[in-house]
Amino acid sequence: MSIVGTTFPSIAVKAMNDMGDAFELNVVEKALQQGKKVLLFWYPKDFTFVCPTELHAFQDALPEFEKRNTIVVGASCDTAEVHFAWLNTAKDDGGIEGVTYDLLADSNRNLSRVLDILEVTNRTLNEETGLELIEGDFVTYRATYLIDEKGLVFHEGVNHMPVGRNVDEFLRLIDAYTHVQVKGEVCPANWEKGKEAMKENREGVIDYLANN
Repeated sequence: MSIVGTTFPSIAVKAMNDMGDAFELNVVEKALQQGKKVLLFWYPKDFTFVCPTELHAFQDALPEFEKRNTIVVGASCDTAEVHFAWLNTAKDDGGIEGVTYDLLADSNRNLSRVLDILEVTNRTLNEETGLELIEGDFVTYRATYLIDEKGLVFHEGVNHMPVGRNVDEFLRLIDAYTHVQVKGEVCPANWEKGKEAMKENREGVIDYLANN
């Protein structure tokens, strides 16, 4: 079920940073304490293929998220130790060296299970019984959550594992939500920062459609 419009689950998860420090991180408490928005993105597994391209893309955009008062946090079901090993692997060797934001290590699947974003990496069929056998690791889809300063989820999205995300779209969504917060207007289709928004009433939509 969607959790948009509700408070993100207040569950502490072990995390790792690029300095090798392991600690407990609760993203809702971090948002509340720092008065910031949070972008939390889940990816299937360290040392894989599409995943490092996404982690580097979020790192490259980190200054833009910071301008928008937004913390970026990555997450997977790998252990903190595996995260640290990947953080110390060079980019040209498939690693994420240079990534500076925190990475959740939900190795016990406590948070990802609550979010219902887990999938099994290997499924086979028992030829005798016809029943499906589940083998391998439970990993997460490419799920993304945008959380506001009060811990409320204002966006969630889930990509299948082979499909990478567009980081610029999350910047646009944050801009749109911030515009709603500050101006009290709603943002129409394809809205971008600096473009015309609209009043949330019949007159507003008539005026907008007449001019666009």
